[in-house]
Amino acid sequence: MTDMAVELQHASAAACVPRIEVSALFAPRSAARDRTDAEFLQAAGDVGFLSIVGLPPGVPLGPDGRTRLLSIFRLAAPELRKLWRRKFEPQNTNLYRGWFPVQPGNLTSKEGIDIGGDLAYGEALTAADDPLREPTPVPAESSLPGWRAAVAEYYRAMDHVSATLMRSIARGLGLAEHYFDGAFHRGLSTLRLLRYPVRSDAELARCQEPDLFLSHGGTRRHLVGAPHTDSGFMTLLAQDGVEGLQARARDGAWVDVAPYEHSLAVNFGQVLERWSGGRIKATEHRVLATGRERFSIPFFYEARADAEIRPLPLGDARAFEPFLYGDFLWARMVSFVEFRGMERLRRPRRPGTFSRERSPE
Repeated sequence: MTDMAVELQHASAAACVPRIEVSALFAPRSAARDRTDAEFLQAAGDVGFLSIVGLPPGVPLGPDGRTRLLSIFRLAAPELRKLWRRKFEPQNTNLYRGWFPVQPGNLTSKEGIDIGGDLAYGEALTAADDPLREPTPVPAESSLPGWRAAVAEYYRAMDHVSATLMRSIARGLGLAEHYFDGAFHRGLSTLRLLRYPVRSDAELARCQEPDLFLSHGGTRRHLVGAPHTDSGFMTLLAQDGVEGLQARARDGAWVDVAPYEHSLAVNFGQVLERWSGGRIKATEHRVLATGRERFSIPFFYEARADAEIRPLPLGDARAFEPFLYGDFLWARMVSFVEFRGMERLRRPRRPGTFSRERSPE
């Protein structure tokens, strides 16, 4: 593809997926911050997907930062296997955090690791009686020197950016600026490092899912990431320059989310859509194969397990039965391929609020 064609493709995507300069959100109140609040909330409620630029200098984006985080994919297979979840390696103890290998035969074809806040804030975030708060298994420092420190730095930076964006949302909704802070302080946020390998012909033949192949741009393509909406509140995604991520626009069309350098793609989850009375949109998205290996780094901003989600104090907010976020998260995440079969490994802390098989809509 020529440079001109790439620019035109990115310009077309930007028409549907806004690109917002957010530096004003990290500064004291000003007319510029008020305008950015309005722009951010409009994009969150209209498209539900956007790219943000103008992040503080301390946010470690760019090729060098990605290389440090993604170096874990270079570990030898025996070292990685020590990090696998118990579902994939019965001798391991970790259920929720840790490594998941590629699951052949599914629409989604990816591998990676889920990392909790204990790497950034210490063992005080862990709890022996809740798998959602288990320690994160990580490689030995001697195997990947500096990796843990890079992960902790990145996690804290994404935590800070997420909190800043939630304060913008609070202001935009007419709530107190720090309204959401308590629910998210030392919460369940997950940093996920992902690799989408190139799917071989043999692996594609093994997948019997009817929606594996599709037509896009006049060519036959296949999926490596199944269409879905995120479950929680907000996702910050760093991409590696390889295209493939798409969001579903309001008219039902799939539009590209361009992998701009030194930027983050932002989208929103089911709980925030419900919490905001539909003012913020949880947008369906998917990943198309490009014929190239693809890496991505999503940060899922999550509340504490014991945070109670109840209708916001907005005049026209729709009523729903309050629920504990940890109960919702466990019920929702077991629908994803890397967690299937784990339904009964955590008991709801508030039984009967909603079904394990059906998350709040």
